[in-house]
Amino acid sequence: MKIAIDAMGGDHAPTVNIVGARNALKRYADIETIFLVGNAEILRREVEEHQLTDPRAIIVDAPDVVEMHESGAKALRSKKKSSISVATDMVKSGASVAAATVKLRTLRGVERAGIASAIPNEYGICQLLDAGANPEAKPEHLVIYAVMGAVYSHYVLGVKRPKIGIMSNGEEDEKGTKFTKETFTLIKELESSGKAPFEFVGNVEGHDLFESDLNVVLCDGFTGNIILKSCEATAKAMSKWLKVEFKRNPIRILGAIIAKGAFKAVKKKSSYEYVGGSPLLGVNGVCIIGHGGSSALAIENAVRVARETVKLEVNPHIEEMLDKIH
Repeated sequence: MKIAIDAMGGDHAPTVNIVGARNALKRYADIETIFLVGNAEILRREVEEHQLTDPRAIIVDAPDVVEMHESGAKALRSKKKSSISVATDMVKSGASVAAATVKLRTLRGVERAGIASAIPNEYGICQLLDAGANPEAKPEHLVIYAVMGAVYSHYVLGVKRPKIGIMSNGEEDEKGTKFTKETFTLIKELESSGKAPFEFVGNVEGHDLFESDLNVVLCDGFTGNIILKSCEATAKAMSKWLKVEFKRNPIRILGAIIAKGAFKAVKKKSSYEYVGGSPLLGVNGVCIIGHGGSSALAIENAVRVARETVKLEVNPHIEEMLDKIH
């Protein structure tokens, strides 16, 4: 198994990417090679500093830099030697939506790829799909997302028959916009045909992400990205507020020390570091999109997610299921 990492991507690159790759290579003997793609001179210094001596780590020079303000599609055309572009080329012969979609193309039966982001809830993991790849989705795209999300939940997360809902402003069947109502009708028809690899629970609301037994919640990429970033911001705010309140007097500080184990457990359950990254489902390859602020642990776990997706043959299973439905 060969994995390419955009070593220059992220807020704390390239250090966290080098350390994460080093730790992943120690953890997984079945990884044949990890390609570290980026400015070779910088990467060589980092590799030496962080003692990445495993011969399976190979540096691939990619001198172009894609800035945060640049359009993904334009940068892809003008900066063919950027780390993200070269890394995705290597997967073809993690990564941005534009690079992966243009270079890898989509799977048979898939028109638009979607990002599946893990939301921890009382029952395990709920995948929010799409979390930002396709902001102007059509109802038929969400039907494909339902199938892809169900396949991923079944094979990677071990859910026997995934439960799927549509994000709306109420649980009643008649709630929602024209877009969500059309999506509801299409998915209901698929379920009624007996070909759906999931159980459709209907419309769901924001609180259901955390409180209900759901495995996939469908929405367009615009809505999904707002939901995801709002959840992250709320978690960070709550953490800051708790720290401030605990420091107000010695008794609260003592209480915080006693509850330290519980706080660590909650952090582990809710942190993107342990999730690793979000798979871009629907592309003809394996593409894991990491958080911009990823740590070395997050990179290590992103490699784990990529490894599992390949070993469990998620893409062939998606194509097989879509063939049955079509």
